[in-house]
Amino acid sequence: MSSSSNSTAPPSPSIAPVSGSIVIDPAKDIYPLVVQLTNPEQRENALLELSKKRELYPDLAPVLWYSYGTIAALLQEIITIYPMLSPPTLTPHASNRVCNALALLQCVASHTETKSKLMYAYIPLYLYPFLNTVSRQRPFEYLRLTSLGVIGALVKIDDPDVVHFLLQTEIIPLCLRIMETGSELSKTVATFIVQKILLDESGLNYVCATSERFYAVSSVLSNMVSKLLEAQSPRLLKHIVRCYLRLSDNIKARDALKVCLPESLKDQTFANVLKSDESVQKWLILLMKNINEKSTIAPADSLINSSNRPTTSPFAAIPQVPSISTSNQATIAKGAQWGI
Repeated sequence: MSSSSNSTAPPSPSIAPVSGSIVIDPAKDIYPLVVQLTNPEQRENALLELSKKRELYPDLAPVLWYSYGTIAALLQEIITIYPMLSPPTLTPHASNRVCNALALLQCVASHTETKSKLMYAYIPLYLYPFLNTVSRQRPFEYLRLTSLGVIGALVKIDDPDVVHFLLQTEIIPLCLRIMETGSELSKTVATFIVQKILLDESGLNYVCATSERFYAVSSVLSNMVSKLLEAQSPRLLKHIVRCYLRLSDNIKARDALKVCLPESLKDQTFANVLKSDESVQKWLILLMKNINEKSTIAPADSLINSSNRPTTSPFAAIPQVPSISTSNQATIAKGAQWGI
């Protein structure tokens, strides 16, 4: 599980100037903390300090990935709180600690050199149990939001391989649940992830392949629009509109949107909310233009068919985290401590 097997050498030390008067010397400010991650007694403070400095040192991600035992230590932090998920017993202290570890994984997911390595090691799957929680207690909400941040970092830069990975591991149903029940910020990040998946051609085709999948996504978007009538959020609405616009690029989805697009997006309901955002206004105009085009879809091929609306999730079952036996947990713990 250790990433030390990769033969690529870590970046050479260099002093990194940052904004203001702060200068990061990795040999003094970064490397000792990374070493401390493999020491259970020093790890908590190292996680905190590194999470604070991750924006100050651009090459932190390669250092984390290639350092002996570091990724194993971060995974140990993640799996340690699994027993606290159900029944929900996660404390604020435990949540803050694991979120510091997740912040470092987000750093790895954001870096061009380490993003694909993180993905092909299937490390994001270890976060899926966090996304699958439903407790509205603040420690759980913070945990979901930080986990979404890691996935959001993966999709931020367009990459078909990332989209394929996320479709393969069924991230969409997890995002849809959070889009319906999460906090405003969690909803925004989850919707952004779905948006980025839809913007990829394979993602759009995947969602529009069956009426069940399309309805699952469109019904969640519609419910979100309805809730925004009561508590408006320009940022969240922007991502929702972009999702609808992208769906309208698919011919069958475009025809279905004639029926299921919320009326509040067709009239001037959100005019005041969007008056300062010209891009969203243009998206709405283009969306209406798309769905008003003459239909070329036969009724039998329509994505909207009430008899086909799913009573259960049309997506595959949420994948299980790679099995970790008691002996394997011990191995991870030992690897994190001794760098193997």
